Amino acid sequence: MGRSWWGWGLEECAVRGGEARELERAVRSFLPEADLTVHDPPAVESLDLAQPRVVVPGSLAHVCSVAPVVRVGHARGKALRDVVRNVEGVVGPVPDVVAFPEGEADLERLLDWCSRANVAVIAYGGGSSVVGGVEPRVGEGFAGVVTVDLSRMRRVLEVDGVSGAASVQAGVLGPDLEGQLRPHGWSLRHFPQSFEFSSLGGWLATRAGGHFATGPTRIDAMVESLRVVTPAGVAESARVPSSGAGPSPDGVFLGSEGTLGVITQAWMRLRERPRWRSQTSVVFDRFLDGVAAVRALARSGLEPANCRLLDVAEALINAGTSVRGGLLVVGLESADHPQDAAMERVVQLCADHGGRVGRVRHSDEADGDGGGREERSARWRSAFVRMPYQRDALARRSVLVETFETACTWEALEGLHAQVVAVAQEAIAQVCGGQGVVTCRLTHAYRDGAAPYFGVYAQGRWGSMVGQWDEIKARVSSALAECGGTITHHHAVGRDHVRWYAGERPGVFAAGMGAFKREVDPAGVLNPGVLWPVGAV
Repeated sequence: MGRSWWGWGLEECAVRGGEARELERAVRSFLPEADLTVHDPPAVESLDLAQPRVVVPGSLAHVCSVAPVVRVGHARGKALRDVVRNVEGVVGPVPDVVAFPEGEADLERLLDWCSRANVAVIAYGGGSSVVGGVEPRVGEGFAGVVTVDLSRMRRVLEVDGVSGAASVQAGVLGPDLEGQLRPHGWSLRHFPQSFEFSSLGGWLATRAGGHFATGPTRIDAMVESLRVVTPAGVAESARVPSSGAGPSPDGVFLGSEGTLGVITQAWMRLRERPRWRSQTSVVFDRFLDGVAAVRALARSGLEPANCRLLDVAEALINAGTSVRGGLLVVGLESADHPQDAAMERVVQLCADHGGRVGRVRHSDEADGDGGGREERSARWRSAFVRMPYQRDALARRSVLVETFETACTWEALEGLHAQVVAVAQEAIAQVCGGQGVVTCRLTHAYRDGAAPYFGVYAQGRWGSMVGQWDEIKARVSSALAECGGTITHHHAVGRDHVRWYAGERPGVFAAGMGAFKREVDPAGVLNPGVLWPVGAV
């Protein structure tokens, strides 16, 4: 099966037939006047691509490609604005060359040449960025752009079964990583929605949030040691379970989004595959009662793997469930002991906050396989995995479907939620000239706060959708900052969040990081425009 150059995932898995008709019916339930004319992406052969501006040295030619389908397939991420521009055939700019290093020696030669030739370098994992992180918007000051695809560096190099860790190359995609760990009885247990088409290196470079709604929610907590290739040399941190020796080297490179170096491999902390699971759903008459229940669960020490609260619109659109206030989905898992007693406590905590608990389901996976083949197959067919495909289908039908997310303290959450929803609804009315729907779910919960994840559904105008979304996005991003939220909890900064990120990070920190970047990237070729505006460092 082939990857889609213009949208999410595999071409063969695009929304068609009955699924498309059901999707259109769902849209008309809240956008009854929507024009759902389908727009088809052009063939790659018909695109007017600029010729490559640079020629790689002969020593690198064997790991580089200038094929049009490869260049255009690496030109963008997978945000709504990326998909719409691709379907419209507006594909520039694209990388001049796409490199596929087979090892660090190739990468070191490539970075050396790019630094000397003034060629911008964009590190590319699975290409799932939704914030412009892999788009070659680098300004006019470079001779060209090389996108570095690490997909040939995808092996689990070593498994330390005593310590419960593995040395893994950064280019491995989620399913391949789990497949290589499974024979050893281990799992990374990091399952973002992009899992099927995102890489370990991408997770590390963007400080991704994943499977666990509480407890170790971020990839940061799973890192023992990093190895990073920079134009100034290779940096490798000590492999220890914990260290108090000064500022953490890993902390500098985690979240650096390819601006300080290319992460090539990491020692990652693993988990035993879960054997026992318990899950249930809870209905609340008020969304804020559900928020209170999630706060109690986050502080209970139970560390539910799944603890996601959906508001009325989110529950109806994405879960097909009608509720008055909110729907909470809770799941526990363990490789060590049954979850029956812990789930009893979950039920009590939810009931204490007015929740009506549904049927509790327990499972005992005696083979430790994490659910078995049938369960995994069902998971891949689930609505959660289909959402990006459905987003693409709606985008082709001129429907604005996009998300934005943040994190804030519990104290700030109620006000932020109300203000951001109001701003988004007003923006939809003004920018789209009609009604739309704004949804919210809490995806991750901490002792001191939570991560609200918002969805926007509105009628767009074909040919103007990118500008419409950019205006809505700008307004809600400013509202997030005003209400005490971060510009991103797990989507990263990229190019799209730079101006709000500049206001969020302390000035003295930005100056210090700028000095560090100039040390490890003297020519300034690594992912220009990400974390800093082009030309700012």
